[in-house]
Amino acid sequence: MKILIPTAKEMNTDLPSIESAPLKPESQAVLDALAFYSSNQLESFYKVSAEKAAEEFQNIQALTSQTAQHYPALKLFDGLMYRHIKRDKLTEAEQVYLENHVFITSALYGVVPALSPMPPHRLDFLMKLKVSGKTLKSHWKAAYDEAVTQEEVIFSLLSSEFETVFSKEIREKMLTFKFMEDKGGQLKIHSTISKKARGAFLTALIENQVQTVEEARHLSFAGFVYREDLSQPRELVFVKEV
Repeated sequence: MKILIPTAKEMNTDLPSIESAPLKPESQAVLDALAFYSSNQLESFYKVSAEKAAEEFQNIQALTSQTAQHYPALKLFDGLMYRHIKRDKLTEAEQVYLENHVFITSALYGVVPALSPMPPHRLDFLMKLKVSGKTLKSHWKAAYDEAVTQEEVIFSLLSSEFETVFSKEIREKMLTFKFMEDKGGQLKIHSTISKKARGAFLTALIENQVQTVEEARHLSFAGFVYREDLSQPRELVFVKEV
């Protein structure tokens, strides 16, 4: 059983660094493609300010020269979803569950355990990087599929940009989740609700050591409860009354 979560743009490097791991060939190919860009070119590639592009240029150079500081990925990424995940003061059982079941999908590293060492970097599947003539999605598809092909149960907390890296066969095995708010009978969904709820849901999975779809249905967390009437066989819907 694997739980898949995406990377985030926001990062926190105010952490103790950890030892890096050798890059896989697929990752090295992506890094080689990024290393062709000058700081000016990165500005338009990333659609960011000159200052941010210069920072990213330094990150890429540090990775290329193997001098980059690495951090546990789950703690490095610090977007809204990540800030709602229980990342500290885990019990031994929760730590083991996290290590065995929670995986981050990265455009630079592939599908990796959540506590894998990663350096600060910016890359997602909406970026038009060509790797040996292929799009990022095409480049990673085989490795992404291979990472989960043996799994009977795949919980996806991914956005569509990450989900569509996987083949149709794998996507059809995934269980997806929708988080909504009920305001006086009006069901609402927006990205802020979804991101916070994904983090809270993952925390509930970790704390309750969830292994099956049936166990997931019985969870209640941060005011959200399962709504069978709104759910589909491959999509569980959780609603919070506000």
